[in-house]
Amino acid sequence: MPTVVLVRHGLTEMTGPKLAGWTPGLGLDERGRKQAEAVAERLRPLPFAAAVSSPLDRCLQTAETILAGRETPALEVDERLGECRYGDWTGQDLKALAKDPLWKVVQAHPSAVVFPGPEGEPLAYTQTRAVAAVRDVNARVEASAGPDALWLACSHGDVIKAIVADALGLHLDLFQRISADPCSVTVIRYTDLRPFVVRMNDTGGDVTSLIPPKKRRRRSRASDATVGGGVPGQS
Repeated sequence: MPTVVLVRHGLTEMTGPKLAGWTPGLGLDERGRKQAEAVAERLRPLPFAAAVSSPLDRCLQTAETILAGRETPALEVDERLGECRYGDWTGQDLKALAKDPLWKVVQAHPSAVVFPGPEGEPLAYTQTRAVAAVRDVNARVEASAGPDALWLACSHGDVIKAIVADALGLHLDLFQRISADPCSVTVIRYTDLRPFVVRMNDTGGDVTSLIPPKKRRRRSRASDATVGGGVPGQS
């Protein structure tokens, strides 16, 4: 199955001190716009067969910047890639939230967390919906562009971490060991047997090794791990 290039949105005025969640109308600040322009330039060589974004403004703006100047693909929106619904925690200072008893559960046992309030959701559900979105787009992209195709997904830190945890076969309780910085690039290649986490929280450097090969891989080898490590781009 295809390779997804996951990009976290750039910085906003709330990123860091507050928990943005589904705060409406929150776009990139000047720092975030510069980050989006930088990652767009890095990803310019990659031929995306599809592009999907969270519906939140900060992701839409990041994805639109990455796609600027490309004739295709058109940007699609999938709510399943939206931020975790933090409920009553949304918009609050992280320093204040760290004193809430639920904070320790988020850190040590996130699979048990259900965020408070009528709009809050379980972190486990966030992972379930996000992974389902990736799998659905994978199947569609493979059918239209082949198993070596690349596609872009723009989402949020906890959502990307949850997708990576699934790809690594990690229990959700271990997903806090994963980082996804603003405008970082995380790459997962899916195969019939297993996913391969090709890059994680990558914030710089060349990406041309991700360009699909001109000659299609034999399906029997696409799922095989290279014994000894191998060389990127060779199989």
